[in-house]
Amino acid sequence: MSRPAPLGSFRPASVGWTSVGLALAVFMQVLDGTIANVSLPTIAGNLGVSSSQSAWVITSFAVSNAIALPLTGFLVRRIGQLRLFLWSTGLFTLASLLCGLAPSMGLLILCRALQGAVAGPMIPTTQALMLSIYPPERRGFALSTIAMVTVVAPIAGPLLGGWITDSYSWRWAFLVNIPVGLFACSLVASQLRGRPEATERVKVDVIGLVALIAGVGALQIVLDRGNEADWFNSPLIVVLSIVAVIGLIFFLIWELTEREPIVNLRLLHHRNFAAGALALVFAYSAFYAVNVIMPLWLQRTLGYTPIWAGLALAPMGIMPVLLTPFMGKYAARFNMRLLVCGAFVLLASASFLRAGFVVEIDFQYIALIQLLQGLGLALFIMPINVILLSDLKPEQIAAGSGLSTFLRTLGASLSVSITSLLWDRRTTEHHARLGESLSAYDATTRQAVSTLGHGNPTLGHELLNRMVDVQASQIAFNDVALVLGAAFLLAIALVWFAKPPFIPRAKA
Repeated sequence: MSRPAPLGSFRPASVGWTSVGLALAVFMQVLDGTIANVSLPTIAGNLGVSSSQSAWVITSFAVSNAIALPLTGFLVRRIGQLRLFLWSTGLFTLASLLCGLAPSMGLLILCRALQGAVAGPMIPTTQALMLSIYPPERRGFALSTIAMVTVVAPIAGPLLGGWITDSYSWRWAFLVNIPVGLFACSLVASQLRGRPEATERVKVDVIGLVALIAGVGALQIVLDRGNEADWFNSPLIVVLSIVAVIGLIFFLIWELTEREPIVNLRLLHHRNFAAGALALVFAYSAFYAVNVIMPLWLQRTLGYTPIWAGLALAPMGIMPVLLTPFMGKYAARFNMRLLVCGAFVLLASASFLRAGFVVEIDFQYIALIQLLQGLGLALFIMPINVILLSDLKPEQIAAGSGLSTFLRTLGASLSVSITSLLWDRRTTEHHARLGESLSAYDATTRQAVSTLGHGNPTLGHELLNRMVDVQASQIAFNDVALVLGAAFLLAIALVWFAKPPFIPRAKA
């Protein structure tokens, strides 16, 4: 075991430049999770595969990332926070280059899996490093900075990805990471040169690692591909679900009884960490589901183009950017639980307002609701991270951040699968109900068909059916929005299981 000088004696050459380097790395990693989504049709066409095959570009990243996230604590103990950050960021940059140069879909999926695996420790180690370079009174600002980046990057991703794909090539959606990654690595390495690192020669929990890979990998594939495969009507989904259940149950039992587990689940014994992590999972899952269904609704139901859908959603990032400095400076003066509850009320209000949307809704109102959601988000991310990290020891920060991010990621995947299924099923139900009121023997229906088709019955019926499709999809969207609004309100109860003081114990 190596025990160097305490971290409290170390200061980077420039806290500001170090923060820039760390924030850029996180921005690059989070951006990459969404920038490729809008490029999938183009990727499929260029590489000569189906749209379902191209979806593995997203799934492979998500699966490997979900597996790697909870390993952060173990890797930090083995090689240290700074080295792990530099290795992760450097390999992520290399994987981005390989993705951009991939000549076939098989190699692209393989490179995306590598990219997702090395991306796992980036956010947890960044949070730990950010807390370590700021004095206690400014650690709220450190967490606010990371929170702002993780909010803005997913908004910028579709816009940037669409522009790059239309103007240049889908390959640049990956190649754009190279200068950013190299700059971030160089900047952080130069600023934190000489930083002491505490490492341990811990053994590798091989059995726990295998169970983690099997259980989480199978579960992530089920969540990502289940809706498209018609869930349990697919033999593959059934088999993977059985593997996931057995693997995860075995993993939980093994890790809780192993002396040196690969994932430290005992962190959940800390009251604030458990309460904060559960509240984060619950609320972030609802928030993530909103972010997934909104662009689909704008394009599928309202007929927006990808660029205009991105512009309608973009106002969500305004308030987090504007309020980040104030949250970092003044949030500590308030009870963090009250801030989080206020955020949940705002997020729930935005969802309930969406439940009243109609197909004739204008662009400005959609953008205004996004602005309201952004205000709730600005009050949510930093305080909840302060709460869940507040009762962890300095050496547990990276592991705790990795575990909470892992739980958040799984919760988000589950919520997307559930909301997508709910939206599809409710659309079918509402379509059937609306169709019951239409009859070829009804004079009003015949008049509508004639008017829509300008005397052409076939065209009139097609247009009328399209109108029913749109209305059914809209009503189903409203149903989903109500459910997500209720989820935000239910998350309020979880926050109050945490107890002050809410001051991160990581030493600078």
